[in-house]
Amino acid sequence: MSEVKKTATKRPGTPAISPRKIRLAALLSVMGPGVIAGLSDDDPAGITTYSVLGAKYGYQMLWVLVASTVALILFQDLGARIGVVTRQGLIGLVRQKYGARSGVLSAVALILANIGTMTAEFAGIAAAGQLFGYSRYVTVPVAALLVSFLVLRGSFTRVEKVFFLLSAVFLSYVIAGFLSHPDWGKAFHGMVVPSMPFTRDAVFIATATLGTTLAPWGLAFIQSYAVDKRLTRDDLKLLRVDVWTGSMLTGIIGFFVIITCAATLNKQHISIQDASDAAAALKPLAGTLAKDLFAIGLIGAALLAASILPLSTAYSVSDLTGRPAALDDGPREAPLFYGTFAAITVLSAVLILIPGAPLITILVLTQILNAVLLLPLLLYMFGISRDKRLMGEYVSSKTMRIIYGVIIAVVFVCVACMLWFTVH
Repeated sequence: MSEVKKTATKRPGTPAISPRKIRLAALLSVMGPGVIAGLSDDDPAGITTYSVLGAKYGYQMLWVLVASTVALILFQDLGARIGVVTRQGLIGLVRQKYGARSGVLSAVALILANIGTMTAEFAGIAAAGQLFGYSRYVTVPVAALLVSFLVLRGSFTRVEKVFFLLSAVFLSYVIAGFLSHPDWGKAFHGMVVPSMPFTRDAVFIATATLGTTLAPWGLAFIQSYAVDKRLTRDDLKLLRVDVWTGSMLTGIIGFFVIITCAATLNKQHISIQDASDAAAALKPLAGTLAKDLFAIGLIGAALLAASILPLSTAYSVSDLTGRPAALDDGPREAPLFYGTFAAITVLSAVLILIPGAPLITILVLTQILNAVLLLPLLLYMFGISRDKRLMGEYVSSKTMRIIYGVIIAVVFVCVACMLWFTVH
């Protein structure tokens, strides 16, 4: 991607290109991994978590989202850097550094968690479609076909453009937030003053917010995607801009979802179970437009995540086995990569269409598995970041190791509290 910088050389007889335009062209050539990985974290499971947090606790726990966004920025940045420097995906590096058993266990746990999370994406599509009067037996198969056609038939550049197009739908949450007329003073106070009741529900929603923002599959995806995009070390500075932009946008979207529900549902003491409940409840409180925007955002979020999640899984399986994993390769060149993508998509769609399937149980177990899986993945990334043999001059500094350690300790406390409340 660094070849864009070669355009700085002026050819005889051609008008000079301004340095600003050159820098912009270079940034646009690098952008993708950070923005796409970041915004895909705002999937139906994430929107549901943020909706429940806002509906139940109002503005009080916005600081949890702020802390989660900071952690997302730092570890997405680390993942992208590891991918560019080592030219390997996360699971492949885990196998290389920590042994085949660790690599296989991480891959299996990630696959199981991704199947459950992918089921949640299709559940979001089904629920949002029902708000507009469409059956899940129509919306889910159509969505599965769309994401499969996009990835299985498109080149890397074409797929990335569609991802960016899908990301634009998140603007609907920003508009819905303003339409709900939130209390901006209370929102700011909730962002900067940590406060929460030490109850089972509060601990669960705080852990879920951290887990859905700093999702394991997102960490695996951004590293492999940076490799697939063929970014070089010369691109690292611009890639950092991309990562920070994507992670900040993730937090901003989550912020507007929370304040929308805080200003309407929490104010009226209305409880919800998922994001589609929130969208339906918004209609009498903030108008039909707010309800429709919330539902449209849910569909767009689900389609984006439903494209990214199987990709993350396919990258991880291919990394583990050392098989080709690139969107520019066809199914014949990378059969395992595309076969994994198709299998995850079909299985998750079928689970949603089974009458009486225990979707709530699947989603709860997935959230717990994601939270538990997050901890070892962060530890593996921490170990890789300080390995001079793998990272060379890009090894993490002492200061960053301390910061990573603090984040990992916080995740450990959250997971331990969640598990304690689960068994008691």
